Amino acid sequence: MAGRQPQVMVMHTKTKKEEGRKVQLDNINAAKCVADVIRTCLGPRAMLKMLMDPMGGIVMTSDGNAILREIVVQHPAAKSMIEIARTQDEEVGDGTTSVIVLAGEMLSQAEQFIAENMHPTVIIGAYLRALDDAIELLENEISIPVNLDDTEEMKKIVRSCIGTKLMKQWEALAVQIALEAVKCVTIKNDGTRPEVDIKRYAKVEKVPGGQLEDSEVLTGVMVNKDVTHAKMRRRIENPRILLLDCGLEYTKGESQTNIEITNEGDFARLLEIEEEYIQGLCANIIAAKPDLVFTEKGVSDLAQHFLQKANITAIRRVRKSDNNRIARAVGAQIVNRTDEIKEEDIGTGAGLFEVRKIGDEYFTFVTECKDPKACTILLRGPSQDLLKEVERNLQDAMNVVRNVIINPRLVPGGGACEISLAVALSEKARSVEGVAQWPYKAVARALEVIPRTIIQNCGASTVRVLTELRAKHAGCSNHTWGVDGQAGVLADMTELGIWEPLSVKLQTIKTAIETATLLLRIDAIVSGSKKAMQ
Repeated sequence: MAGRQPQVMVMHTKTKKEEGRKVQLDNINAAKCVADVIRTCLGPRAMLKMLMDPMGGIVMTSDGNAILREIVVQHPAAKSMIEIARTQDEEVGDGTTSVIVLAGEMLSQAEQFIAENMHPTVIIGAYLRALDDAIELLENEISIPVNLDDTEEMKKIVRSCIGTKLMKQWEALAVQIALEAVKCVTIKNDGTRPEVDIKRYAKVEKVPGGQLEDSEVLTGVMVNKDVTHAKMRRRIENPRILLLDCGLEYTKGESQTNIEITNEGDFARLLEIEEEYIQGLCANIIAAKPDLVFTEKGVSDLAQHFLQKANITAIRRVRKSDNNRIARAVGAQIVNRTDEIKEEDIGTGAGLFEVRKIGDEYFTFVTECKDPKACTILLRGPSQDLLKEVERNLQDAMNVVRNVIINPRLVPGGGACEISLAVALSEKARSVEGVAQWPYKAVARALEVIPRTIIQNCGASTVRVLTELRAKHAGCSNHTWGVDGQAGVLADMTELGIWEPLSVKLQTIKTAIETATLLLRIDAIVSGSKKAMQ
């Protein structure tokens, strides 16, 4: 008894601590649960999920990121899994479902090694070695270059992206919209990689009503605004456009303002000063001879009167992002002060300005631009839910085109690329020495989850088709053979025209393996924050 050490409590009694193998197995199970939620959303026969938020709103989608964004999870490992779907979506815009399914399978394969007391560092080392080999194989052997000027080739790439989504019923329209929009906003720089900013300059406007076939890419910009004065022109051909960042109204005091009036004529003089100030603003604008003025701030009644007398149309309270898009489309500069307006600030690139009524609302169109580097995608459809899903699908398609423009290399789709990697890594595993050989081989087995899930989702015999596929790829040949996701049979992806951008595939495999190694490194979870204790 004398030699026994007294027990020392370092942590607060309310702090909950878990450590050791239990934590690692719990993390693996949490990741598998997240992967199982969206496993049925992979491939052309993907199912939709209907999610309800606390406010009663409904989201119907098969997009991995959109589903996981709506789900509330408690487990920290599950939160990490949801985070990787968001990262994938921000980085390459596609492959969000694949990355979750693959990461879940990578961790599932590691479970047996943890149970057999293999040290996580050994498993992680083997996983990272397999990742390096997979990247090398993808870049040097499996991927092929693509000609960006060949429209048919580009259409095939977008088609294979749209084919797994709800919008495949309107495939031709979606392909056309995605290609036109990305081509419009692409700026080619000499020698360096092109600039493709879809998020800022390709705006999707959803207007319920009409048919989905009425959707189009406008060669210019559309904003949900009407003219400020009833007598202003609603249609102008070849307009001179002025963009302002200042209000056309009398500026009020920032805080409380007191004015002391001694003479009875002073109040009338105050009103006159206000009027003269606005008249001065309008005189500066009129001197530049624009036909159309967009401002991000307000336009007072008096300013409307002066502008309307000069036959100038004004549109007020335009969003900053919309103003930037108009500037890029018509070649104008946004002006901050009316006394600084120069001739080169006026945009003359637009061919037509008109205000149209769609449904109950008025929309301003600035179209027929000569060389627009910004565009608006007008989506029509029967319901807001359908339009939201179509918008998500289009964003994925546009991101795929952007990825190909930035890195013009492709890999075969339909699980062909993954099974090729799996067979090649299984062969390489023989040259790996020691116990690291088994986790290295496990990466190859985990990669098979993509073709297996595609087969399962179209109701075919998983074992038979997967065995045939392995036999087809034996000897590291037939790289382009994969699974036809509609029929559940083997098919040559070259004939079906199903190709994916290399950058999406690289990002998927990197993110999945790196997340798996990150979660395997965790050997303790301490919960109980300082605030809760206080």
